[in-house]
Amino acid sequence: MELARRTIDAHTDAGPDEDGVHTVGAAVMGADYRMFAGVNLHHFTGGPCAELVALGAARAQGMRQPRCIVAVGNHGRGVIGPCGRDRQVFVDYYPTMRVIVPTPEGLRSVLAADLMPLAQRWTAEAGMNGLDPSLYQDPETAGPPIIRFNPRYLEAVRSGAKTGTTRFRDPARLGPARLVFESDPEVVLSAEVTGIRHCLVDDLTDDDARAEGLTTAAELREGLKGHYPDLAGTDEVDVVSFRINDGRTPPS
Repeated sequence: MELARRTIDAHTDAGPDEDGVHTVGAAVMGADYRMFAGVNLHHFTGGPCAELVALGAARAQGMRQPRCIVAVGNHGRGVIGPCGRDRQVFVDYYPTMRVIVPTPEGLRSVLAADLMPLAQRWTAEAGMNGLDPSLYQDPETAGPPIIRFNPRYLEAVRSGAKTGTTRFRDPARLGPARLVFESDPEVVLSAEVTGIRHCLVDDLTDDDARAEGLTTAAELREGLKGHYPDLAGTDEVDVVSFRINDGRTPPS
Protein backbone atom coordinates (compact mmCIF):
# COMPACT_ATOMS: atom_id res chain seq x y z
CA MET A 1 0.00 0.00 0.00
CA GLU A 2 2.84 2.36 0.82
CA LEU A 3 4.35 1.95 -2.66
CA ALA A 4 0.99 2.68 -4.30
CA ARG A 5 0.48 5.74 -2.10
CA ARG A 6 3.98 7.11 -2.78
CA THR A 7 3.59 6.53 -6.51
CA ILE A 8 0.35 8.44 -6.93
CA ASP A 9 1.33 11.21 -4.51
CA ALA A 10 4.47 11.79 -6.57
CA HIS A 11 2.78 11.67 -9.97
CA THR A 12 -0.81 12.89 -9.66
CA ASP A 13 -1.77 15.81 -11.88
CA ALA A 14 -4.75 16.94 -9.78
CA GLY A 15 -5.06 18.92 -6.59
CA PRO A 16 -7.34 17.93 -3.70
CA ASP A 17 -10.97 17.60 -4.85
CA GLU A 18 -9.93 18.10 -8.48
CA ASP A 19 -10.38 15.77 -11.43
CA GLY A 20 -7.30 14.69 -13.32
CA VAL A 21 -5.80 12.11 -15.64
CA HIS A 22 -3.67 10.47 -12.93
CA THR A 23 -5.46 10.15 -9.59
CA VAL A 24 -4.97 6.51 -8.49
CA GLY A 25 -1.81 4.49 -7.91
CA ALA A 26 -1.52 0.71 -7.72
CA ALA A 27 1.14 -1.72 -6.51
CA VAL A 28 1.60 -5.39 -7.41
CA MET A 29 3.72 -7.91 -5.50
CA GLY A 30 5.08 -10.79 -7.58
CA ALA A 31 5.59 -14.36 -6.45
CA ASP A 32 9.25 -13.53 -5.76
CA TYR A 33 8.22 -10.52 -3.63
CA ARG A 34 9.36 -7.94 -6.17
CA MET A 35 7.13 -4.86 -6.24
CA PHE A 36 5.81 -2.99 -9.27
CA ALA A 37 3.76 0.20 -9.49
CA GLY A 38 1.53 2.06 -11.94
CA VAL A 39 -0.89 4.97 -12.14
CA ASN A 40 -4.21 5.23 -13.93
CA LEU A 41 -4.62 6.99 -17.29
CA HIS A 42 -8.15 8.39 -17.23
CA HIS A 43 -9.85 8.97 -20.57
CA PHE A 44 -13.51 9.23 -21.57
CA THR A 45 -13.07 6.22 -23.87
CA GLY A 46 -12.08 4.06 -20.91
CA GLY A 47 -8.42 4.70 -20.16
CA PRO A 48 -6.82 1.95 -18.07
CA CYS A 49 -7.12 1.77 -14.30
CA ALA A 50 -3.98 1.88 -12.17
CA GLU A 51 -4.23 -1.85 -11.38
CA LEU A 52 -4.05 -2.82 -15.06
CA VAL A 53 -1.16 -0.43 -15.71
CA ALA A 54 0.74 -1.93 -12.76
CA LEU A 55 0.10 -5.49 -13.98
CA GLY A 56 1.35 -4.57 -17.45
CA ALA A 57 4.46 -2.91 -16.03
CA ALA A 58 5.12 -5.97 -13.87
CA ARG A 59 4.85 -8.33 -16.85
CA ALA A 60 7.24 -6.13 -18.84
CA GLN A 61 9.81 -6.64 -16.07
CA GLY A 62 9.49 -10.42 -15.94
CA MET A 63 6.75 -11.01 -13.39
CA ARG A 64 4.60 -14.00 -14.29
CA GLN A 65 2.41 -14.64 -11.24
CA PRO A 66 1.31 -11.84 -8.89
CA ARG A 67 0.75 -12.52 -5.22
CA CYS A 68 -1.38 -9.47 -4.43
CA ILE A 69 -2.49 -6.05 -5.69
CA VAL A 70 -3.81 -2.84 -4.16
CA ALA A 71 -4.94 0.57 -5.45
CA VAL A 72 -4.74 3.85 -3.49
CA GLY A 73 -6.30 7.22 -4.26
CA ASN A 74 -4.36 10.47 -4.35
CA HIS A 75 -4.33 13.04 -1.54
CA GLY A 76 -4.89 10.55 1.25
CA ARG A 77 -8.07 8.94 -0.10
CA GLY A 78 -6.82 5.53 0.96
CA VAL A 79 -7.38 2.09 -0.55
CA ILE A 80 -9.87 1.87 -3.42
CA GLY A 81 -11.60 -1.35 -4.48
CA PRO A 82 -11.23 -2.50 -8.12
CA CYS A 83 -13.90 -1.60 -10.65
CA GLY A 84 -16.01 -4.24 -12.38
CA ARG A 85 -13.75 -4.44 -15.43
CA ASP A 86 -10.66 -4.90 -13.25
CA ARG A 87 -12.38 -7.68 -11.31
CA GLN A 88 -13.20 -9.54 -14.50
CA VAL A 89 -9.60 -9.18 -15.70
CA PHE A 90 -8.32 -10.49 -12.35
CA VAL A 91 -10.66 -13.50 -12.51
CA ASP A 92 -9.74 -14.26 -16.14
CA TYR A 93 -5.97 -14.09 -15.71
CA TYR A 94 -5.10 -14.28 -12.00
CA PRO A 95 -8.02 -15.85 -10.07
CA THR A 96 -5.81 -16.80 -7.10
CA MET A 97 -4.17 -13.37 -6.76
CA ARG A 98 -5.08 -11.66 -3.52
CA VAL A 99 -6.67 -8.20 -3.69
CA ILE A 100 -6.68 -5.69 -0.82
CA VAL A 101 -10.10 -4.05 -0.58
CA PRO A 102 -11.82 -1.70 1.87
CA THR A 103 -14.75 -3.06 3.89
CA PRO A 104 -16.91 -1.63 6.70
CA GLU A 105 -14.70 -3.61 9.11
CA GLY A 106 -11.46 -2.32 7.61
CA LEU A 107 -9.08 -3.55 4.93
CA ARG A 108 -9.30 -7.19 3.81
CA SER A 109 -7.20 -9.39 1.56
CA VAL A 110 -9.40 -11.62 -0.62
CA LEU A 111 -8.90 -13.92 -3.57
CA ALA A 112 -9.60 -12.24 -6.89
CA ALA A 113 -12.07 -15.03 -7.72
CA ASP A 114 -14.03 -14.23 -4.56
CA LEU A 115 -14.69 -10.69 -5.83
CA MET A 116 -16.97 -12.20 -8.50
CA PRO A 117 -18.72 -15.29 -7.12
CA LEU A 118 -19.66 -17.85 -9.78
CA ALA A 119 -18.03 -15.80 -12.53
CA GLN A 120 -17.00 -17.57 -15.74
CA ARG A 121 -13.47 -17.08 -17.02
CA TRP A 122 -12.56 -15.82 -20.48
CA THR A 123 -9.38 -16.86 -22.30
CA ALA A 124 -7.95 -15.72 -25.61
CA GLU A 125 -7.87 -19.32 -26.86
CA ALA A 126 -11.33 -20.52 -25.87
CA GLY A 127 -13.41 -17.44 -25.23
CA MET A 128 -15.91 -17.70 -22.38
CA ASN A 129 -15.62 -20.95 -20.43
CA GLY A 130 -18.08 -22.72 -18.18
CA LEU A 131 -17.61 -22.45 -14.44
CA ASP A 132 -14.75 -24.67 -13.23
CA PRO A 133 -14.66 -24.75 -9.42
CA SER A 134 -11.10 -26.09 -9.44
CA LEU A 135 -9.87 -22.76 -10.78
CA TYR A 136 -10.98 -21.06 -7.60
CA GLN A 137 -8.79 -22.98 -5.18
CA ASP A 138 -6.08 -20.97 -3.49
CA PRO A 139 -2.79 -22.66 -4.51
CA GLU A 140 -1.35 -21.74 -1.13
CA THR A 141 -3.81 -24.10 0.59
CA ALA A 142 -4.64 -26.70 -2.09
CA GLY A 143 -1.68 -28.96 -1.28
CA PRO A 144 1.64 -29.04 0.61
CA PRO A 145 3.00 -25.60 1.60
CA ILE A 146 4.63 -23.62 -1.19
CA ILE A 147 8.19 -22.29 -1.12
CA ARG A 148 8.76 -19.92 -4.03
CA PHE A 149 12.10 -19.49 -5.82
CA ASN A 150 13.48 -17.27 -8.52
CA PRO A 151 13.67 -19.41 -11.71
CA ARG A 152 17.45 -18.95 -11.88
CA TYR A 153 17.75 -21.47 -9.03
CA LEU A 154 15.82 -24.24 -10.81
CA GLU A 155 18.74 -26.20 -12.24
CA ALA A 156 20.77 -25.92 -9.04
CA VAL A 157 17.87 -27.32 -7.03
CA ARG A 158 17.14 -30.08 -9.56
CA SER A 159 20.79 -31.15 -9.64
CA GLY A 160 21.17 -31.18 -5.87
CA ALA A 161 23.74 -28.38 -5.87
CA LYS A 162 21.30 -26.29 -3.84
CA THR A 163 19.69 -28.01 -0.84
CA GLY A 164 19.00 -24.97 1.29
CA THR A 165 17.41 -21.55 1.22
CA THR A 166 17.57 -18.59 3.59
CA ARG A 167 14.29 -16.78 4.19
CA PHE A 168 13.41 -13.46 5.80
CA ARG A 169 9.82 -13.07 7.06
CA ASP A 170 8.79 -15.98 4.82
CA PRO A 171 8.35 -18.94 7.20
CA ALA A 172 8.58 -22.55 6.07
CA ARG A 173 7.30 -25.71 7.75
CA LEU A 174 8.91 -29.10 8.30
CA GLY A 175 7.53 -31.87 6.11
CA PRO A 176 6.19 -32.08 2.53
CA ALA A 177 6.50 -28.95 0.42
CA ARG A 178 6.09 -27.71 -3.13
CA LEU A 179 9.02 -25.77 -4.54
CA VAL A 180 7.60 -23.35 -7.08
CA PHE A 181 9.80 -21.61 -9.64
CA GLU A 182 8.24 -18.54 -11.23
CA SER A 183 9.29 -19.51 -14.72
CA ASP A 184 7.25 -19.53 -17.90
CA PRO A 185 5.68 -22.09 -17.71
CA GLU A 186 5.81 -22.39 -13.93
CA VAL A 187 7.67 -25.43 -12.54
CA VAL A 188 6.67 -27.23 -9.34
CA LEU A 189 8.93 -29.77 -7.62
CA SER A 190 7.88 -32.11 -4.82
CA ALA A 191 10.20 -31.80 -1.83
CA GLU A 192 10.63 -32.45 1.88
CA VAL A 193 11.72 -29.72 4.29
CA THR A 194 14.14 -31.54 6.57
CA GLY A 195 15.37 -28.75 8.82
CA ILE A 196 14.73 -25.15 9.87
CA ARG A 197 17.19 -23.11 11.93
CA HIS A 198 16.53 -19.57 13.14
CA CYS A 199 19.55 -17.29 13.35
CA LEU A 200 20.73 -13.74 12.81
CA VAL A 201 22.08 -12.73 9.41
CA ASP A 202 25.46 -12.10 11.08
CA ASP A 203 25.46 -15.69 12.39
CA LEU A 204 25.08 -17.41 9.00
CA THR A 205 27.86 -19.95 8.43
CA ASP A 206 29.96 -21.22 5.54
CA ASP A 207 28.00 -24.49 5.79
CA ASP A 208 24.79 -22.52 5.17
CA ALA A 209 26.41 -20.98 2.11
CA ARG A 210 27.58 -24.34 0.74
CA ALA A 211 24.05 -25.74 1.05
CA GLU A 212 22.99 -22.95 -1.34
CA GLY A 213 25.76 -23.70 -3.83
CA LEU A 214 27.94 -20.83 -2.59
CA THR A 215 31.29 -20.78 -0.78
CA THR A 216 31.29 -18.43 2.20
CA ALA A 217 28.83 -16.87 4.60
CA ALA A 218 29.89 -13.44 3.34
CA GLU A 219 28.90 -14.48 -0.18
CA LEU A 220 25.54 -15.71 1.10
CA ARG A 221 24.88 -12.46 2.96
CA GLU A 222 25.71 -10.48 -0.17
CA GLY A 223 23.33 -12.64 -2.22
CA LEU A 224 20.53 -12.11 0.29
CA LYS A 225 20.84 -8.36 -0.26
CA GLY A 226 19.63 -8.95 -3.81
CA HIS A 227 16.37 -10.39 -2.48
CA TYR A 228 16.02 -8.25 0.66
CA PRO A 229 17.78 -4.90 0.04
CA ASP A 230 17.08 -3.57 3.55
CA LEU A 231 18.23 -6.72 5.37
CA ALA A 232 20.44 -5.96 8.39
CA GLY A 233 22.95 -8.15 10.15
CA THR A 234 20.79 -8.16 13.26
CA ASP A 235 17.67 -9.38 11.42
CA GLU A 236 16.55 -12.96 12.09
CA VAL A 237 16.27 -15.34 9.16
CA ASP A 238 15.21 -18.96 8.66
CA VAL A 239 17.81 -21.34 7.25
CA VAL A 240 15.73 -24.02 5.51
CA SER A 241 17.10 -27.42 4.43
CA PHE A 242 15.21 -29.52 1.89
CA ARG A 243 15.52 -32.51 -0.42
CA ILE A 244 13.78 -33.15 -3.73
CA ASN A 245 11.44 -36.16 -3.96
CA ASP A 246 12.72 -37.70 -7.22
CA GLY A 247 11.69 -34.62 -9.19
CA ARG A 248 8.02 -35.59 -9.16
CA THR A 249 5.32 -32.92 -9.22
CA PRO A 250 2.96 -33.42 -6.26
CA PRO A 251 -0.77 -33.80 -6.84
CA SER A 252 -2.81 -30.67 -6.20
